[in-house]
Amino acid sequence: MTDESIELVLHGGVANAGAVVRVGDHVLRPSNPHSPSIHRMLRSLAEAGFDGASVPVGIDPDGRERLVFIPGDVAIPPYPTWVQSDAALGSIARLLRRMHDVSTVIEFDADASWSAEMADTIGGDVFCHNDVCLENVVFRDGSAVGLLDFDFAAPGRREFDLASFVRMCLPVDEDASAARLGWVSADRPARLRLVCDEYGLDGPGRARLLDRFDESIARDGQFVRRRVEAGEAAFIEMWESMGGQERYDRRRRWWSEVRADFEGALR
Repeated sequence: MTDESIELVLHGGVANAGAVVRVGDHVLRPSNPHSPSIHRMLRSLAEAGFDGASVPVGIDPDGRERLVFIPGDVAIPPYPTWVQSDAALGSIARLLRRMHDVSTVIEFDADASWSAEMADTIGGDVFCHNDVCLENVVFRDGSAVGLLDFDFAAPGRREFDLASFVRMCLPVDEDASAARLGWVSADRPARLRLVCDEYGLDGPGRARLLDRFDESIARDGQFVRRRVEAGEAAFIEMWESMGGQERYDRRRRWWSEVRADFEGALR
């Protein structure tokens, strides 16, 4: 247990970089207009038996949300080799499946407020995280045990959430851009098959997942560009360091060249 009077910065992320701290057994981080709805859902998931997310404590008088700290390891770029293993990837897929399954027994509040930034525009019957990158996963002994940062969570379809997770954690990206984050070269189509196997995605679900990739990559970069145009310094720095719009155009060209390899791996 840490000293309750000391705030320890938890590194990682972009939007909230430097603003997430640990105080004793809790984490304090910026809240947003959707925090009350997110907190209600996280509490419902915990009550239904899902132990893979922080349990909300509340929102402090200073406006920060307070959640129970999940002990473990969180990887930040450049990503270490242990978090790039197939075992680590498969464990995230299983954790996400458990959350999706548990969420189907929970009724979404009719008056809930969700962020539309990364949400499935069609909606769906599972609770989607929508931003499962490695920085938002807690590991113990190389296995995923917890998900963090539900700011962009919303109801949606399983394959929509899976596509977002796989795009960032496979990663579905060409080598030059992936290497900037420390990714080593890997058989990515085989890793996609691994995710589908570990998640338990059936044949029709795998076909829908590929369709979600097409949609996701077609609008690639829109979220970051909106933040850049809004003048957010952290996103401007990321945009410029990754090569601006050309970085996303390059990924679109790459995907058109390799999609058939991914499709073949899922047959």
